[in-house]
Amino acid sequence: MRIKAGKTGMLVLIIALGSFALYGSSTIWHSDYLNTAVNASYLSAFEKEVVLEINKLRSDPARYAREYIEPLKGHYNGRKFYYPGDLPLMTKEGVRALIECSEFLKNHGPAPILKPDQGLSQAADDHVTDQSKTGYIGHKGRDHSGFRDRIERYGEWAVRIAENIAYGNVTPRQVVIYLLIDDGMPSRGHRKNFLNEDFRLIGVAEGSHPGYERMCVMEFAGKFQNLASK
Repeated sequence: MRIKAGKTGMLVLIIALGSFALYGSSTIWHSDYLNTAVNASYLSAFEKEVVLEINKLRSDPARYAREYIEPLKGHYNGRKFYYPGDLPLMTKEGVRALIECSEFLKNHGPAPILKPDQGLSQAADDHVTDQSKTGYIGHKGRDHSGFRDRIERYGEWAVRIAENIAYGNVTPRQVVIYLLIDDGMPSRGHRKNFLNEDFRLIGVAEGSHPGYERMCVMEFAGKFQNLASK
């Protein structure tokens, strides 16, 4: 859990993750190869940018660390993190979590890039729609469904599935960076989901949240067959 100062008191920023399992090479940023969601009409501009950011990370983790993670070292004052363009965030670990993240990425090889999937995006959107009304956080829906339940509403998956959720971030890059640093999460599970080589597909949904202003849900799968295409 992270605490972020708000305009009226304190705003809690919580980042959630989950995963369930059954059992490339680096490129130029912004190339057509990485921008796999550019023609996904069911995604918003924000959601397309989330896919691009994750693909940049997966295509070259070391470069992502050098260009986007390391420059943020000077934005800490003790445990308070001043992300550019956002309100200050009170972290648990301070700058050491960022440094650990950077070193990890610089020693991590590339993973296959992700392609967007409409069924997975619908599953993500179900959760955004639900929590935008209830104000709940985490992976459980109002009907007690988990992310596996939501994904299976829209198709059949194989290999592995996972879900990352971010609350309170203002840009697609911030969504990815905060989940990568994974402050206060000893397992660094969000980071592992982002870089897991089993994944080939992603669904994304972003929307409003009554407690945290906005939220972003990402669903990952190794394989997925949409019910509509069967």
